[in-house]
Amino acid sequence: MAPHPLEKPTGDVPTHGLKRRSYELTGDPRIADSAPGSYVKMTCTRANLRAVGWKDEDFKKPVITVGVPYTNIMPCNDRFMELATALCQAIEAEGGKPMLACTPAISDGETQGALGMRYSLVSRDYIADCIEIMHEGYAADAMITLGGCDKTVPGALMPIARLNVVGLSLFGGAALPGRHEAAGKSLDPGSVMEGIGAYSAGLIDVEELHKLECNALPGSGTCSAMFTACTMASVVEAIGMALPFTASPPALAEFGVSAPINPQKFDDCTASVKALFALLRANLRARDIMTKPAFENAIAAMFALGGSTNAVLHLLALAQEAEVELCIDDFDRIGKQVPLLANLSPHGPYHMSDLHAHGGLPRVLKTLLAGGLIDGSVLTVTGKTLAENLMAVEPASELPLKSGELDVLRPLSRPLAPAGNHIIVLRGNLAEKSAVMKLSGKEMDVFEGPSIVFDGEMAAFEAIQGNKVKPGMVVVIRYEGPKGAPGMPEMLSPGAALVGQGLGKKVALVTDGRFSGASHGIMIGHVTPEASDGGAIAIVRDGDIIRINKKAQTLDLMLPPDEIERRMREWSSPPPNATKGVLAKYVKLVSSAHEGAFCGS
Repeated sequence: MAPHPLEKPTGDVPTHGLKRRSYELTGDPRIADSAPGSYVKMTCTRANLRAVGWKDEDFKKPVITVGVPYTNIMPCNDRFMELATALCQAIEAEGGKPMLACTPAISDGETQGALGMRYSLVSRDYIADCIEIMHEGYAADAMITLGGCDKTVPGALMPIARLNVVGLSLFGGAALPGRHEAAGKSLDPGSVMEGIGAYSAGLIDVEELHKLECNALPGSGTCSAMFTACTMASVVEAIGMALPFTASPPALAEFGVSAPINPQKFDDCTASVKALFALLRANLRARDIMTKPAFENAIAAMFALGGSTNAVLHLLALAQEAEVELCIDDFDRIGKQVPLLANLSPHGPYHMSDLHAHGGLPRVLKTLLAGGLIDGSVLTVTGKTLAENLMAVEPASELPLKSGELDVLRPLSRPLAPAGNHIIVLRGNLAEKSAVMKLSGKEMDVFEGPSIVFDGEMAAFEAIQGNKVKPGMVVVIRYEGPKGAPGMPEMLSPGAALVGQGLGKKVALVTDGRFSGASHGIMIGHVTPEASDGGAIAIVRDGDIIRINKKAQTLDLMLPPDEIERRMREWSSPPPNATKGVLAKYVKLVSSAHEGAFCGS
């Protein structure tokens, strides 16, 4: 072999034994010069690495991928480079070499009601692809990722599961709720969306709408409520792929656009890196943790929190990445066992910072564990079981509330709503595969009414703002599925407009698109087959009666079978909305919402 300045790795230096794969990048001094990845063959690679500051000793260290979905244009992720720097410093302190893998980040809040929303769900799988490309391209040894805005949380975990690497994820933190004295309550982005509907109905004036705009988001962080970002952060912690008590700390230490990052988040960065190196030493990989019982725990947590319907899509996709058999019926089964416990926006008045002050997700999980509703034997990234992590945690108090005490988290004995009253799986002639209905504890047995049909969100929003939707109607928005839109955009704008006009309990909304975690009312989404795939939603006409039966879990178009068959014979698929670029590729790859709108093999 040619001489080289590196010593042959020994067990005496802890990080040497952790550099299991990245010798493919830096050159392996233990193999013949002619072999792939030999020290001699990788001389040019080391020359490049020296140009970015690497020294002789750095070539001995494990390389750690740091996945960072970043942009400066949205509050969810705009401070992520500060957190990424903290992660990199912690990795260096542990004897590793960090490698940034930066990805796009699309804000659901900023693209609501715009054509850009078509790229949101698409970005989830693309984020995973970007991190995979960097991790595999540079043969890194382990991975740590940051999650923030809605799709960045699952997108940052998917490559860890896909590659079955040693890895974990960390949430950047929710924003503090907004404050506006005249509103009489804490604010979040949902307040603004509903304010648009209230303005169109004449319930507030333009000055009040502007005050909502200026006060709802007081600084960086994700939506402060139990919308999709906080739901998915909680899911990742519940599944065991993030350290305990890291989902709930606020992103910032105080109110204000220029406020400092919450010191707890920097502590979380350091602790997460230490945990990552412990996992690396133990060779404990993602699929050792992301098992079927762990996914079931995450689903139970999602129901207890009153989380977003988007979690259904994301957990189905994550399960496929982890090669775990999970289906829509698992959500149905678990949802019938787990009551709604957390009194959080959009169905309640409180926010993620309030949950944090009341014990965060660990207290929710301990409440579920004490009730026998989750499995405490599953492994987590602490190297311990979930039950061991929760040993010192108290469940939600059974005692009556004291004067002035916030009603943030209920015990199992007096839930906000009994099991089977949050997200419900429906089937019927309008959803032969499935659809999901979000009630968040609202009382409803049967809703039946005439349909008012729109081929797309824009037309529906215009009609709602024009006060053309009346109590008792069923709003149908179609051609908004994964393939039809394409990209399965959220229907928050029309849904929030209905709530803002006081129609949230008087009008149902049925769509093959999806909903924001901010959505509430009688919302039925993920209808499959979608319209562009020839689902029955494609042949609904204005005035057709649609029946939603919560108890029977059915969604039906009240027409004779022969009429449905006749309309289906006459139907033809409209031309695609995307013929080039990312969206056209997505249409060719994506599965149905029934399977998580997943772009896997």
